[in-house]
Amino acid sequence: MAVFSGRSQGGLKNDTGPLATDDSARARGSLKGLAGLSRFLAPYRNRIALAMLALVVAAVSVLALGQGLKQVIDAGFGARSASQLNATLAFVIGLAIVMSVATFLRFHLMMSTGERVIADIRRAVFDHVLTLPPAFFESTRTGEIISRLTSDVTVLQTVIGWGVSMFLRYALMMSGALVMLVITSPKLAALILVGVPLTLAPILIIGRRVRRQSRESQDRVADVSAYLDEALHEIRTVQAYVHEAEDRRLFGEHAEAAYESGVRRVRDRALLIALVMLIAFCAVGVLLWIGGHDVLEGKLTAGQLSAFVFYAVIVANGAAATSEIWGDVLRAAGATERIVELLAMPAQLKVPANPARLPARIGGSVEFENVGFAYPARTDPALASFSLSIARGERVALVGPSGAGKSTVLALLLRFYDIPSGVIRIDGIDIASCDPRDVRSHIALVPQDPVIFATSVAENVRYGRPGATHEEVRAACEAAQALEFIERLPRGFDTDLGERGVRLSGGQRQRLSIARALLADREILLLDEATSSLDAESERAVGVALERLERGRATLVIAHRLATVQKADRIVVMDRGAVHAVGTHDSLMREDGLYARLARLQFLDMSEPVPAGASSRQDSG
Repeated sequence: MAVFSGRSQGGLKNDTGPLATDDSARARGSLKGLAGLSRFLAPYRNRIALAMLALVVAAVSVLALGQGLKQVIDAGFGARSASQLNATLAFVIGLAIVMSVATFLRFHLMMSTGERVIADIRRAVFDHVLTLPPAFFESTRTGEIISRLTSDVTVLQTVIGWGVSMFLRYALMMSGALVMLVITSPKLAALILVGVPLTLAPILIIGRRVRRQSRESQDRVADVSAYLDEALHEIRTVQAYVHEAEDRRLFGEHAEAAYESGVRRVRDRALLIALVMLIAFCAVGVLLWIGGHDVLEGKLTAGQLSAFVFYAVIVANGAAATSEIWGDVLRAAGATERIVELLAMPAQLKVPANPARLPARIGGSVEFENVGFAYPARTDPALASFSLSIARGERVALVGPSGAGKSTVLALLLRFYDIPSGVIRIDGIDIASCDPRDVRSHIALVPQDPVIFATSVAENVRYGRPGATHEEVRAACEAAQALEFIERLPRGFDTDLGERGVRLSGGQRQRLSIARALLADREILLLDEATSSLDAESERAVGVALERLERGRATLVIAHRLATVQKADRIVVMDRGAVHAVGTHDSLMREDGLYARLARLQFLDMSEPVPAGASSRQDSG
């Protein structure tokens, strides 16, 4: 079993695992989540302040146009003064220029700041996800995490910058217009204030439902993303088992669920906008009727009524626009919850405040002392009072039936999990007192399923040491017996290997994995079934490369194929999480214990009776 896997083991059910929360908690925290993103805005406070200044200037300019309209009607048309009309026109044009420049500055500053903040959020989420331990990924789908980094952040992108800017613009203009309404006609303004609660009512009542549905819609979109990630990454298995029809049906169910959730959200949001517009513009009509009577009775001038209607339209338009933007804000609040949840996930591994430091170059001795461990999702212990010492330069093999705990030993040495009992030491230093990254920087891993990234040969090998030169990369590939096939590739070291190295054979991928470990040049080497899936020719080439890799290093080997570990300095036989026997191949065969029984299953005629229990254990470790 591989030490780690890039794919989630949590299944496809939504709201399972550590990212799930209850609906009441979501409702309470949604808008607080938006406030929680303030730390991403703080570095750009000066740009935001300048944008707010431009926003105020633009809003004041628009409001001043109402007074220009009043002057045109009363002093220009009413007084039949051409000079007054000319002066008013120049005033309006000047205001338009100021408003345009201020609008440009506001839009550019807010939108560019929004783009910068979104990039910062993506980086912060990705950086945090890289610190989460394997236990997190065992219960969380990869597609779920990808959805939060992509679609959820994209939803935020529509709000941070444009949405917030426009919301503040309309809110400021509405406030200013209300003040001007009071100055122009207190009587009509009082009627406007009576209508404001009627406008706010649907925003408060329906808006709460829109917010809840926005979160649900994002969850359903995450389901689609997660299923798509599973199906496409395992497309060969899908096609080999002729599972396309079933996958189409299941994907269709997820897509329909996302559609239905989205339609519910859009319906309520449309209802919210329609109600606000109906109330606002009906109010404007009533005001025109009342104001018209006041003009006929001489209580208002035509210019005052025109200015009042101008400001009333600003209020009505602002109410409609803010209700629409508020829907975007609520949708972003739902997306923000999901992002904040991910950022709030603890790294779980205990790192001391002042961690011990391993030397820059360690000897490489390893010691397990009475280590006990059980996986979070399981009840049976994976290791029970496990003890083992490995000296510098020693090659130790771990063998045993599936589920014996062999891969767990490697995972604990890499500090993927904290151990509840016992101690693991490197050069006598307890690794629990060290930073996990410090521990891992001295360990090279060659897994059973080599990980090849969708980049060039050189970059895949250089993953073991990013700063390595081309000559060092080439030397590592030569030592790993990989040079002969690399030079036959279309562009040699610059050849792109495709997703998961699909353009290479299993043996070629494994040799690149060994080259990566050689280049890393670390003192402890972990080999997890490094040759189990290779043909005879590839196994021979990989075997030669491994011999070079193991020289001078403490090497811990996991192997089911016992033929690959006969030359080990010691063979440790494990069973049910404990050491069953230790010795060389010959001594263990003479003992005629579990190792001998496993060996007979592989080396002798399979027509012999199989010892009871020798192959009955389940693969779990």
